[in-house]
Amino acid sequence: MHVLMVGRAAPKFEMDAVMPDKSFGKVSLEENIKLKKWTVLFFYPMDFTFVCPTEITEMSDYYDEFDELDARLIGASTDTIYTHLAWINTDRTKNGLGQLQYPLAADHNHQVARKYGVLVEEEGIALRGLFIINPEGELQYVVVHHNNIGRDTEEVLRVLQALQTGRLCPASWRPGDDTI
Repeated sequence: MHVLMVGRAAPKFEMDAVMPDKSFGKVSLEENIKLKKWTVLFFYPMDFTFVCPTEITEMSDYYDEFDELDARLIGASTDTIYTHLAWINTDRTKNGLGQLQYPLAADHNHQVARKYGVLVEEEGIALRGLFIINPEGELQYVVVHHNNIGRDTEEVLRVLQALQTGRLCPASWRPGDDTI
């Protein structure tokens, strides 16, 4: 298993993805660095499950807030782009994703999940890993959840905002609070 260290260069990646307009394209860390954008890369176990759509759609619902912070969201699993597209084309009321505002990437060869240390080798799926990478490509934040626990999008935004202050932020810091 690859061990990542906060404060060091994040592993570079390029993956096929379903884009917000439902076309197939590519996403890469290099592109976000070139655009001087923060990257919020999050892995989820697999398509057509029960906890995953709650996270994926919530992240999409908060897309504008991430965009205002110059952050690019990338969701990823070990499923294919074709499975992603089928899930996106399924309405939210039927356990689908519906329209997403960010790309959903396919790590079907498991290389990126392995590099980021979230691949469950024997199952071929990823843990719920979330990585915040600054515009210089340095890993700033890592959190990995058990697959039965969904993440809190507002907490991801709070951490991103704290990182962007470039200052020391005390426990329970919120935007607008004093830094140290």
